[in-house]
Amino acid sequence: MVKCSYSMRLFIIFTNCMVRTLDLFMFVRYNYAVVKGDELIALGAYEIQVSSLIVHIVYIESHPDSNPTISKVGRKYRGIGRLLIAYGIKLSVDHGFGGDVVLEAKTTELANHYINDFGAVKLPSFSGAPRLLIADDAAKRIFFSYLE
Repeated sequence: MVKCSYSMRLFIIFTNCMVRTLDLFMFVRYNYAVVKGDELIALGAYEIQVSSLIVHIVYIESHPDSNPTISKVGRKYRGIGRLLIAYGIKLSVDHGFGGDVVLEAKTTELANHYINDFGAVKLPSFSGAPRLLIADDAAKRIFFSYLE
């Protein structure tokens, strides 16, 4: 486990591990947590899918007080979901995939949030959950918003 400081005095904790499944597919999984003081603000899990040349955002969860689909007014935190997606984009860039990420939205309302606010596009869904791609200019806008 490694701690790195982030602006706004958040601490980012991340780990990674290699996983082999049936010796056919190899992927690297990264876990990511954002903590402020003693409060857990966000969690994320990411898979580097080398055979697909993409990062799959397996799981992202932000503090309920930051979720715009739950807390319509007076959110305690802003931009946490965007930060979790930006980390997936960073992993994609670092692995030579051009910033492309795929994720499944938990609800239709969240899918619409990703489409309208992050520029995601719908993909065919395998599990019933809305499957989305963030790539190209949409990924660049998110990624560059964290560069200074």
